[in-house]
Amino acid sequence: MTEGLQFGAPHFLWLLVAPAFLVVAWFWRVGRRWADLRRLREHRSIPVRERFGVAGDLPFWLCLILAAASVIVAVARPQGVTTVVGRAGVDIVVLQDGSASMHVTDVSGNRWQRAMTFLRLLGDSLSWNDDRLALTVFAHIATPQIRLTSDPNTVFFFLDHLHGRPPFRLEDDTTWDTNLEQGIAWGLRLIEKDREIHGPSPNAKLFVMLSDGEAWSGEVARSVELAGQAHVPLHVIGVGTLAGGMLPESVNTDGTKEPSPGRSRLDRPSLQRIAAAGGGQYYELDRDPDREIANAIIDAGRRQAPTTTEEAEVQELYWRFLAAGLALSVAGAVFLRERAELVLQLTGLTLAAIGLLRVLW
Repeated sequence: MTEGLQFGAPHFLWLLVAPAFLVVAWFWRVGRRWADLRRLREHRSIPVRERFGVAGDLPFWLCLILAAASVIVAVARPQGVTTVVGRAGVDIVVLQDGSASMHVTDVSGNRWQRAMTFLRLLGDSLSWNDDRLALTVFAHIATPQIRLTSDPNTVFFFLDHLHGRPPFRLEDDTTWDTNLEQGIAWGLRLIEKDREIHGPSPNAKLFVMLSDGEAWSGEVARSVELAGQAHVPLHVIGVGTLAGGMLPESVNTDGTKEPSPGRSRLDRPSLQRIAAAGGGQYYELDRDPDREIANAIIDAGRRQAPTTTEEAEVQELYWRFLAAGLALSVAGAVFLRERAELVLQLTGLTLAAIGLLRVLW
């Protein structure tokens, strides 16, 4: 936050030349007075010791000059401007793996529920002032669940609704595939659609993919390259364990159960390669604390966000200079010795106040 001073009527400031000239004349007059007092002490001899003021009634005139300068500044309408410099928010697009391998129970609940738990904590970590979040779920195909929104209630409602199971059924063959290309393509479409509806956003944009890295399909390298061309880094969060667990059974159309196709393990090397190619970082649930992962991702986005400048309301400061002028005039009256001078001072103050009111209002 920075503060500055500006003037609403700066064309009145040239009048300060007169008080500046009078201040120079005042110092010259003080010098003359000291010289006269010195000569008087040297050439005048009386039996009683005389006392002379250092400046006599000259402090009155100095106060009057400074009061006039304060009034001139007040007429120029000084204004205090407070400028707040901050950073734009973060747009996080979550690419959530919803394939069959996310039903494996090698983590708390299963991999899907573990991912939903983390996403809720990620939502709690956002400020939601300028931050936004979107969610798309992908397997062989991708389906957007939440468009970019700054409403935490909307996000938490959908996360609670999706917590039990992915939107893809195990009976569908498309659920048994993980097409990252479709996930990133839909993530880019969410960003583009938001730009069409709301216009360009200064927020930093990043992808956060949660997956076990099992059974990739699609052109992974091409999809990561598309994200890089859009300047959207891809952070990857691994869900699962290296020991893995058995894939779920599926039900055929005739009602018979298909046995588990085998064991699913966290493919850490492939996820790390994707994160490195996407310009992001690799994290792993239950290896790194959830809070640290969420904060690291948000901090990375904030470092990427551009600075923004917002101007706060302008505060009028002229009344402070008017008060200073009045205080200086009253202080100067203390140095007056003659009643006539005091009457002259009060008359001048009254006329100045009337003229000032006509200028300001």
